[in-house]
Parts: sequence; structure tokens; C-alpha cells
Amino acid sequence: MDPARRRRLLLTLVLLAVGVLAVDQLTKAWALSALEQGSRTALLGDLFGLQLIRNSGAALGIANGTTWVLTVVASVVVVVVIRAARRLGSVGWAVALGLLLGGALGNLVDRFLRQPGFARGHVVDFLAYGDWFIGNVADIAIVAAAGLVMLLALRGVRLDGTREVDAAEGDPAPGDRGSDGALPEQALPEQTLPEPAADEQPSGSEEPRA
Repeated sequence: MDPARRRRLLLTLVLLAVGVLAVDQLTKAWALSALEQGSRTALLGDLFGLQLIRNSGAALGIANGTTWVLTVVASVVVVVVIRAARRLGSVGWAVALGLLLGGALGNLVDRFLRQPGFARGHVVDFLAYGDWFIGNVADIAIVAAAGLVMLLALRGVRLDGTREVDAAEGDPAPGDRGSDGALPEQALPEQTLPEPAADEQPSGSEEPRA
């Protein structure tokens, strides 16, 4: 792959991850200063509102009380995303991994730095979706990343930007294409015409007269 394109994809991933992390932490800081624990503020009736809680479980309020396990899982996710970025060749995957990395880091910061202790901290949640669950911006990014990954998988788009159909048909990978996306020209084998036999006369020629 073109090194310049690889750098652009990595930059997209990093900027998106940093943006998600920043928005997540800023909104959590606002929620801690502006909302009361457990008190609900309706924004869209019973469908959506603001309610501050501290979650010891996973995204969307799943697996409460397993904080240290989820800290390990989130740390592994971060490492996997960073390693996968080395093979990145698709804009869609850059966006998906950026969202996933930013969301994982957003909640991981809470688990490492918030009470009750290191690697056991409770995640700040404040976005209440009816009576279903309460989440945060990091959760939104993680869910969006999961949806995008499923879409890319259904379309057969691989991490390096190739498609499963292209690979099966022997189509060159994106890195084998030119800067304009065109396929390189292939040299054609030289064709030589057979030489006429010695006793053959050129067509249309007359035999010499006596």
C-alpha cells in the first residue's frame, strides 16, 4: 500500500479515537458537576433523559460487579486495536477501530482513575434510555463501532481493504494499484509471424516465364 495512504488512515483512526475520548471525559466531568446521583431529568419524556450513576459493569450496564475483569478485557481490546492498525487499509475499518479505541479508552480511564480504586473504578454513566439502560458517550462509540464492523463483514471488506470476492478472483490488492487506483499495465508476450517455407511462393506472384 502507498505509505501516504497508510499514514492518512492511521491519522483518521488516531484523531477519531482522541476525539471520542475527549468528548467522553468532558461530558462525564459535566455530568458529575451538574447532575445529582440517581436524579432523573427527562429530555424526551420517558424515552430519553439524564440520570447520573456510577457503573461497576460493562457498557450499557451489563455485568455489574465485575470491574476488574472488564478492566482486563478493555485493556486487551486496546492492545488488539493498536496491533490491528498496522494492517489497516480501509477507511471503513479506520473509522470502526477509531470509534472502538476511543470508547474503550474512555471507560478504561474511569476504571483506572475513579473510585473505589485502581483498576476497580466505576464508570460514569448519565445518558438514560427509557427504563432499558444508562450509558455514556464511550458506550455510543463502542456500539457504533460494532455496527460498522458487522456492516464491513457483511460486505466482505477486510482489514487491509481487500474484499473476499476480489481475493477469490485473484484481483490485485489496493496496495498493488497505482496512485490513481488503476491496475498496472501488464506486458504482453511478443508475437512473431512464421517464416514462409523456402519452396513457397508469395501469394499473388507469378512464376517466371521461360
